[in-house]
Amino acid sequence: MKAWLAGVVVAGAIVGASCGSSEPAASVDPMAPAHRAARVDLDASLAPAVNTAEFDGSPQEAARFIEYYNTIQLTPEQERIKEDALTSIPAPCCSDFSIATCCCPCNLAKSVWGLAHHLIANEQYDAGAVGKTVRDWLEASNPAGFSGDACFTGGCERAFADNGCGGMDERHILSDAG
Repeated sequence: MKAWLAGVVVAGAIVGASCGSSEPAASVDPMAPAHRAARVDLDASLAPAVNTAEFDGSPQEAARFIEYYNTIQLTPEQERIKEDALTSIPAPCCSDFSIATCCCPCNLAKSVWGLAHHLIANEQYDAGAVGKTVRDWLEASNPAGFSGDACFTGGCERAFADNGCGGMDERHILSDAG
């Protein structure tokens, strides 16, 4: 017998959850919009919360953020929040552009875009909070700071911590050898 679960996640706990057989009572449709919304909330809660105090700037963390970029599709309204949040931040690897567009989809840009997708879609951050969190992530990924010219000085093949883009292939994010 299959069981189904519907509920809302509040502060890490499932509230108002109900379980039942795969043949729920006729008055309860597990695919009704209210239940679908609850299931979406449950699925969204599987994504780990972002704790900026714990950013480590590692390739593994960047890979998680790139995965968010590849899997979280924003609504047009959410895209506007993302644009508002990122347009004022110069691309760390190419300051001729903002990080909202960057000059190319390098691993650094995709990690920022994915972090923004997660914060907007799953954490309901506004543009100001997204911008601050992205700046925190960039600082963690290269505590010495970015020069803004990595794209013109061979930085595409350097790790974030070495003033680089972390590579162009998301399957292989370059790490600091030191």
